[in-house]
Amino acid sequence: MRLAILVVLITAFAGAVLPVAAQAPAPVDRIVAIVGNTPILASQVEEQLVLAQGQGTKVPDDSAARRAYANDLLHQMVDAELLVQQAQHDTSIKVTEQEVQDEVEKSVQNVHTQFSSQLDFEAQLRAAGFTSEEEWRRWLAENQRRTILQQRLVQNLRQNNKLRPIPPTDTQMRQYWSENSAQRPKHAALVTFRQVVMPVHADSVARAKARALADSLLTAVRHGANFTELAKKYSADSASRPQGGELGWFRRGVMVKNFEEAAFHLHSGEISDIVETAFGFHIIQVERVEPAEVQARHILIQPEITPVQVALTRHLADSVHDALAAGASFDALARRYADPDESRIVDALPAPNLPADYPTTLGTDSTRGLKPVFEIGANAPRPKFVVLEVTRWQAEGELTFDDVKDRIRDQLGQQLAVQHYLDGLRRTTYIDFRF
Repeated sequence: MRLAILVVLITAFAGAVLPVAAQAPAPVDRIVAIVGNTPILASQVEEQLVLAQGQGTKVPDDSAARRAYANDLLHQMVDAELLVQQAQHDTSIKVTEQEVQDEVEKSVQNVHTQFSSQLDFEAQLRAAGFTSEEEWRRWLAENQRRTILQQRLVQNLRQNNKLRPIPPTDTQMRQYWSENSAQRPKHAALVTFRQVVMPVHADSVARAKARALADSLLTAVRHGANFTELAKKYSADSASRPQGGELGWFRRGVMVKNFEEAAFHLHSGEISDIVETAFGFHIIQVERVEPAEVQARHILIQPEITPVQVALTRHLADSVHDALAAGASFDALARRYADPDESRIVDALPAPNLPADYPTTLGTDSTRGLKPVFEIGANAPRPKFVVLEVTRWQAEGELTFDDVKDRIRDQLGQQLAVQHYLDGLRRTTYIDFRF
């Protein structure tokens, strides 16, 4: 029986390492169900029981209750086998050996960290009945392959509209809510605010200098200069510069508006005119085009931001702050001064999700109203100042049904669709329970 090692080697992700002595003796093995031509053994059900315990699930001690719980697990195992068999019959579903081994390797590396030495690890393997690490790896690979097959089948069915969500009733939703009460997470403090994010703009001299450099580089690439080498030398985009300005594939909605419009109007191999965005001046080279996405690289020339411009923008942000405090229209000020690429209204943002440059006190200060002006991106080429007003603050607490009912509706709708699909498989597949 491999119960101890299953807990150690599978639940190691949660840091749970259970001692061998805590496990029950192995029962005599027997077939408890047959799905098609595939048997399910009592030892496999027992493995799932121990695995559930190792993952923190409370398994009943009473023999009758434990047997009922085991029966539920067996039915889940039958469902899993039905999905695996259906996936194996679907010629469009492929699982490569490489992707299986990649996942196995992640598991192995994670598990090894749970043992103080290789000798301890090998001792646990032997205690579980594995003769070698290689045998354990094969066991992991088979389980990983089955998991991927199930996931791919469900994904394919959804993509082909053969697994449409079934809207749950309110009664079903509330029952789901009640049954999963022990797993309800608390929500973090939630902050709702509105803001005017004001970027620092370069002065006219710096803009003219940057534009002149961009024009000269555009002339150079159109006369045969190497785009990649110019990007490595001149581009201000630190993320793409080492790769010669390479941006990879992107769809609409990813880049800022002007950049996106220019990129999606180019054909493969074409180079854009100068494209101005809030970041500076871009030269875009489109490499490949697909109906919904393009692959491109760019050179970004950014005007220099001087300390004088930073100081002027800070003064302007203070003025906007004072105007709001005096009762001026937020909408009017935002239309005039706000960065169009930044959100103006942020609703119920969990405190841990506040942007890194934002004051952490926003997640702990329950006082509503205007906050002191602060700077973001101070070390970036283009800093910004934020005028922010907290309009609502909600303390950390228990989630209510209303908080999560939309999420429950989506999750339960997907589950009901899968159950409906499994009902069909059960009617057409030989299943023999012998539990």
